[in-house]
This record gives sequence, structure tokens and C-alpha cells, in this order.
Amino acid sequence: MNQLVATRAWLRRNLFSDLFSGMATLLLLAAAVYWLPGLIDWMLLQAVFKADAGACQAVNHAGACWGVVAEKYRFILFGRYPHAEQWRPLLATALLLLVIVASGLRLSSRRSLLAAWALALPAFFMLTGGGSFGLTPVGSDQWGGLPLTLLLATMGMLMAFPLAIAVALGRQSRLPLLRGLCTLYVELVRGVPLISVLFLASFLFPIVLPQGVSIDVLLRVQAGIVLFAAAYLSETIRGGLQSIPAGQHDAAAALGLGRWQAMRWIILPQALRAVIPSMMNSAVSVFKDTSLVTVVSLYELTGSLSLALAGDAEWRSFHLEGYLFIGLIYWTGCYAMSRFSRGFESRVDAGGTAI
Repeated sequence: MNQLVATRAWLRRNLFSDLFSGMATLLLLAAAVYWLPGLIDWMLLQAVFKADAGACQAVNHAGACWGVVAEKYRFILFGRYPHAEQWRPLLATALLLLVIVASGLRLSSRRSLLAAWALALPAFFMLTGGGSFGLTPVGSDQWGGLPLTLLLATMGMLMAFPLAIAVALGRQSRLPLLRGLCTLYVELVRGVPLISVLFLASFLFPIVLPQGVSIDVLLRVQAGIVLFAAAYLSETIRGGLQSIPAGQHDAAAALGLGRWQAMRWIILPQALRAVIPSMMNSAVSVFKDTSLVTVVSLYELTGSLSLALAGDAEWRSFHLEGYLFIGLIYWTGCYAMSRFSRGFESRVDAGGTAI
């Protein structure tokens, strides 16, 4: 009886709290009843799961052809990376994901996590790029798929975060020149789409370099992502800084703390705590925006799928299933980051030393 009462209270609170909420719930239920049976039939009951192009063509799109994923998954996940060496990006990706998960769940001390990051990132480049310890060199133009997506997103946020803090503090500086330069940077970058920044980094920047000087395209694209992400993230952090009451500054001064000591130990930690959801939103955006690097001939997940299907007439028409597979990977990553953000906020609200 108590369980029934609790269930009714949950339904009333979450699904039928008012007239608008109740109508939305009923509308969604009606849509599920109408669409869900056909979707299940297409995705599961009539689907072809084995890597058989003939069987998929015989179904004629009446059911999903998951065989395209079974046939092309290595190309989708690793792009043009040499087939015999794909264990290297697989191991590198596993190491990086392990450190990310350990950091998100705080499975070790802060010092141990910093050491793990200091080892994982060089190990990623060593394994993927080769050229040492007997590993065959593989140029960055052959990197692709999930390892490239993960690298661009992780390095993008890691390098953008300190730059964003510096820019946010610069915009609050008492020095007019420094404040103006930081403002100019933010407004210039936020005034253009990311794809234009990638084009600039990939095609225009090499033109202005001195004769004989060349910078790897992956490095240029990574720098463009970092600068773009830092501009948006700096405004998020600046908003957090402005939300701190003036009394906090006065209290820090009363304790004898200087301007930068107060910022380091009192103001900045509170500001960062206040904008955790917004910072995680920036991380999710960077993770998804890595798909744009395809336009500058770096083939991450979506680009790898295009390459995998472009030259294969048997599987070319089953691109929808391939994109659904990639969408599942992106959704899993974004959902994991969202859960991490909630856990992080809970630890901070409970008085933890998360930051």
C-alpha cells in the first residue's frame, strides 16, 4: 500500500504536476504508442545483424541493416589507421578513457590523478604516432575515428580551461590595454563559427608562415578548437566571477589577503563552483563540435563513416544505420559527462573539496 501511494505521488509530482505537464505526458504517451511498435519492428524484428550485404539488400530498408556496422566498425572507429596496427590507438584510447573515468569518479588522490594524466597523454601520442620503442611511425593524417574525436575533445578542454580563466581575469583587470585585448579576443572568436576558425587554422595560417616552416595540421586544428572553446568558456567563468558578492572581496581584504591571494583562495573557487553546469555544457559542445574537423580532411567518427561507405557500392545505401551507431557513441559520451557533472555538483553541495 505504501509503495502504491509513493508511486502515485511520484507520478503526480513528475508527470502530472499541472495541466500543461499532464497534457505533455499524455501527448508523449500517444506518440510512443503510435511510433514505438514500428520503430521496434524496423530496428530489431526485421533487422539484419550479420555482415551480409545481400541479405540487407533483400530486406530493402524494411528493416535496419546493422550488418553495415558489423562490416565497417573498424574503419568507423579507427579511420585510415593501418589495419595491422589498430591495437595501438585502441590501447591509447582505453588508457585515456581510464584516466578520464578515474578523474570523474575521483578514484584516487589528486596527486595520483595528476601523475596519471602526465603519463596518459604522452602515452597516447607515443602509441598512436609511433616512431619509438620499435613502433612503426604513423602520420597524424592517418589518425581518425574515435581516438581522434577523444583526443581533440579532451585536449581542447584541458588546454582551454586555464586559458579561459586567464582571459576571464584579464577582462576584469584594472589595466585598460590588457582588458581591451582580452575583450577583443573574445568578441572576435565568438563572432565567427567554429568551421571558419578551422579553415583559418588549416588553410590560411600556413600561408603566412615563413618559407620552409610547417606545422602539423592536427596541431593547427587543435589550437583552433582550444582558442574557440576558451573564448566561450571565459565568458562562463567571468559570469561566475561577477556573481560573487562584494562582501567576499571585503572579507578577504579584512583577513589581510592580497588581490591575487583572495582570487586564488576565495573568489575563483566559489565562481567555478557556481558555473559547473555551464562548464560541462561547454565540454559537451566541444565533444560534439569535433565532428566539424572533417571539412579540413581530418576524419573523426563521422568522417570515418563517410570514407568507409564512399567507395563501397554494396554498403553505401545503409548510411543511416552507420550514423545511428555514431549517434549512440556521441550520446553515451554526452550522457556520461552529464552524470559526472551531477555527481560533481553533489560533492560540492555536500561541502566536498572537488575544486
